[in-house]
This record gives sequence, structure tokens and C-alpha cells, in this order.
Amino acid sequence: MDFEQLTTDRPVSTGRDPETVLHQVFGYERFRPLQGDIIQELVAGRDALVLMPTGGGKSLCYQVPALVRPGTGVVISPLIALMQDQVAALRELGVRAAFLNSTMDFQQARDTENALMTGELDLLYCAPERLIQPRTLDLLRQASVSLFAIDEAHCVSQWGHDFRSDYLQLDVLAREFPGIPRIALTATADERTRQEIAERLSLTAARHFISGFDRPNIQYRITAKTNANKQLLDFIKAEHPGDAGIVYCLSRNKVDATAKMLAEKGFTALPYHAGLPAHERATNQERFLREDGVIIVATIAFGMGIDKPDVRFVAHLDLPKSLEAYYQETGRAGRDGKPSTAWMVYGLQDVIKLRQMLEGSMGNDQFKRVERQKLDAMLGLCEITSCRRQALLRYFGDQLEQPCGNCDTCLTPPETWDGTVAVQKALSCVYRTGQRFGVTYLIDVLRGVENERILQAGHHQISTFGIGNDLSAADWKSVFRQLVANGFLRADPEGYGALQLTEECRPLLRGEETTLLRKDPVSRKTSGRGDSTSRRQAFRDQITDQPGWDALRACRKELADQQGVPPYVIFHDATLFEILERRPRTLDELAEINGVGRAKLEKYGDSFLAALAGLEAR
Repeated sequence: MDFEQLTTDRPVSTGRDPETVLHQVFGYERFRPLQGDIIQELVAGRDALVLMPTGGGKSLCYQVPALVRPGTGVVISPLIALMQDQVAALRELGVRAAFLNSTMDFQQARDTENALMTGELDLLYCAPERLIQPRTLDLLRQASVSLFAIDEAHCVSQWGHDFRSDYLQLDVLAREFPGIPRIALTATADERTRQEIAERLSLTAARHFISGFDRPNIQYRITAKTNANKQLLDFIKAEHPGDAGIVYCLSRNKVDATAKMLAEKGFTALPYHAGLPAHERATNQERFLREDGVIIVATIAFGMGIDKPDVRFVAHLDLPKSLEAYYQETGRAGRDGKPSTAWMVYGLQDVIKLRQMLEGSMGNDQFKRVERQKLDAMLGLCEITSCRRQALLRYFGDQLEQPCGNCDTCLTPPETWDGTVAVQKALSCVYRTGQRFGVTYLIDVLRGVENERILQAGHHQISTFGIGNDLSAADWKSVFRQLVANGFLRADPEGYGALQLTEECRPLLRGEETTLLRKDPVSRKTSGRGDSTSRRQAFRDQITDQPGWDALRACRKELADQQGVPPYVIFHDATLFEILERRPRTLDELAEINGVGRAKLEKYGDSFLAALAGLEAR
């Protein structure tokens, strides 16, 4: 690192007021909500605990007061790549920033330490494991420190999804530097995690600043997993060709296979997981941050603190373990506030695998109980039939008064059906086959498949053999998935994927409760028309047939008035535009349009086809 320029530049931290620093250094006219209050708290020398969504402007909450207060602001950050990027960006602004981490040689580290000691730094970024070393603490005791900022503070929580043991030792800051203000920041923490952060970091007396968790520019979509690779390809080709994105998988092998598959289909797709050599991980992350249109396929080892604003989609091919993990990972999309997508497929095997991992873990009973609650909440979001955003925000103690209109359950409300009889058949089949078999075998029994395995076991003679011919194998998979997701069946903790009854299923088995099940949407081809740039442009710049557009909008408005709903509930503008562009002539062709589900096709299809026919007659 070149310190010659740093030492000759005019110091930035000159005691100016926060608004002047914001305008002159960062180029913004005004603070976002809560930023100004948080900054004033730190400038006054008081502590703060901040919860603010990704892209909400957390960094300014400690960068500005570090430039206002005398001394060096010390930022504890868990990711080397992130701190390097932030330091580079700050230096472009004329801020005297540096970092201390394991990538530096002896002389580079010594130069940084000297700059700290001589007051030539405004901000110093440091990894937690580096900060807690006796040498570093001794240096900080001798230096002039303006504040301590603990980024990604949820890492201190042993209940959290990104727990890091080094964070537990950061309470040393409260003991060793009692007069220096501290700020802990995170984008993801429920009430339990917030309390743990405050207790472990000695911030119980700090003022808490909790911003809204809503990310309205992100469209949340979750669908049943049928052919994950094909579903992913169809999604990217149709909606995000050429866009930067992140694809999360549960295992390293799946990461490698998915990245290879996408690369073979012409995408710039790179793997990222802990099993790769360190230099390959670093190179792939660097390409993702620097190049356009790169897709990273990763385990959860990737992404915390990633400061890339134009990630247009985050896809999950496997179920996250908790809503905290889901929110944190999906929050990496659309940091620039532009429309982005959080897309996920999940299936029965995801549920079984996660439950088995949980039950087979080394955690104590309390840990397992908390983790079960977290997984249940995640599954609840997947199977919900109301607005996903409202449910997600409610989990974090936030409220959204009206359905968001920008998640799949708002755009295409899911259908439900009375699954009481089907559930009884499924549970009875599990019981009569001895609770020793997985879902594929159980479905074969229900549908009367006379294969060698069933014949040898004698299960062709039991009462549930062949009683499920009224449903397809895919329908039965959906039934079993929802039974497991809702806790009526569980995966055998010993492994092998066998399904077993739980106590909660007794009322269902006896028929004492009516069971409504969610209908999985029928997969259909996507058009893949249009490139990512045109999809992000305003619709008015794309419309070439204004009378046609007006006619379709009038049709939508009339239907919306009849239903007593806003027009977007009928069809979003994107769907309306695609209808105008493709001019479907039949219901089957209309069903190919993105955003046209089965229910809407039945309710509104004929009206829109009639409107289109009227255009042709002009």
C-alpha cells in the first residue's frame, strides 16, 4: 500500500459537521432515514446498535462520524475482500483509509501500523481475529481512536447463521477502551439475536436504531422443485440474461456441477466454496465484483458484506436453514434499489435433508429446539398462500399493512384444495408400510406400482396399495412435502430418508381436521424474449403501439374495478407489455406469458383475448 500520498494529503477528519462531510466527501445532499440520528449519537461519544437492511446505507453511519471526530475510526469487518474494496473506494474519495489483514507482508503491515500511530489514518479496517491479538490491542491503546465499528454484528450470535467465534472476544473493546464510542451494525437479526448482540458486545445501554426491513425492489418468488437445472436456466434466460447474479447451493459438489452447467450454456458462471484453493476463490470473487454479467454459484461461504450494487438476482437451488439466512442472502440483490429477483426452488428432499442434518448435529437440546423453530419459520414462508413479504417482515418484528403486490403469491395467488382424504391416505400408507420407507416408495404403493421391491415386501396386499391413483406422482410429492414442512411427518433421524409419523398428525389421520393444501403451479415454457437492459427501461420507452397499450390497460382497469382491487393485482405492467408484444391468439398461447397463472388465465384470459381481437379488427 502506498502511504506517500496518504501522508501528504490534507487530513479529512477536521472536526467538520456531519452534513458538510456527507456533501463534500461523499457527494450526497441529505442523510437517509435514521442515518443522521445514528451519526449524531456517535459524534456525541455514545454507543449504538444499528439494524438496517442491505443497501440502506450502514457504512456511512460510522464513516461520517469517524471523519468528524478526532482520531482514527477502527472498523471490524469479517471479510478481507470487502474491506479491501471499501478501503479502495474511500481512498478514491480522498479519505485516508487502510486495512490490516493476512494478505499483507511484514513491511506493508508495519507501514499501516506506523500510519495509525502517527495519526495519518481516518479509517482502519481490521479482521476480528487480527484485532484481538495482543499486539494489535497494544497499538490501539497507544493510538488516538475515534470510534469502533463492529460490522456484520450478527456473527456474534451463536444462534445465528453466520456465527464466528472470534466475534465473541470483541467484548474486550468495552473493557479496554471504555471512553471510545462503539457501534454494532447488521442487516439481519430477530429479537433473540438483537438481545444476544447487545449482551455479548456490552451494548445493553446503547441506543438501538432499527430501520424497516422491507426491500420493496426485490420480488420474492418460491416454487416447487421439479427439474432444478432447467428451472434455473429458464429463469435466467427469460428474465436475467447478461445480468450479475448469485446462485446458492447447499453442497460443494452441487456448486461445481451447477457452475459447469451454466458455463456450458454460455453464461459466465464461477464456483465459490471453502473447498476451492484460496487463490481461486479470491480470483472468482474479484471477477464477480469487477466484471459485468458474472454469475457466482456458491455455498453460504460467499456473500456476507458483498458490496456489489447491481446484482439483479439471487437464486436458491436448495432451502436455506432459516429466514435470517434467506433474508441475508436475498438481500444481496438490488442494493442499488432497482428491480431485482429473489428466486428459489425447493422440494421434499430439501426438507428431509435439513431436518436430518439438524437432528444429527452435535448441538444440545436447546440449540436443536431453536434451530427447529427457525427451520419451521423458513418452511412456513415457502408454503404460505398469503403475501410472502408481509410474512418475512413480520418475522423480524416489522409490519406491512397491505400485501406488497411484488411477490409471487400477490402476483399469482396460489390455489388451494381440500386435501383431507389425500392426507389420510398418505399418513396411513406411512403407517402400514412400517414407517421405514422414503417418499418415492410410498408414492409407488399409493399409485399401485407392482415393482419387485413392493412385491417382495408384500405391500401390494396392504389396504393403501393403489388407493392413490387419482393423483399424479408429482401431486403426491407435493402432499408429502407439505406434510413434512408442517411437521406432520418427519425424516428418520438415523438417515436413509424414511418418513415417520409425528404426534401432530393424529387429528389428521383420524379425519378430525379438514386440511387445505397448496396447489403447486404448473410449470410452463418461458418466452425468453427481450434482453435485461430493455426489461429495466421504463415501459413508456418501449411501447411502440400506444393505442394497443391503452386498450389493454383499459381492459385491466375494468376488470380491477369489477374485482375491487388495484390494476396490478390483475396483471403487472411487465405482463401486460409482453401480452402486447406477443399478441397471443389462444388461451394456450396466453398461458406462455410470464405472470399469467392458471387462475388468472381462467378468470381474465377471454377478456384480454377479446381486447387483442379488437385491436386486430381496427
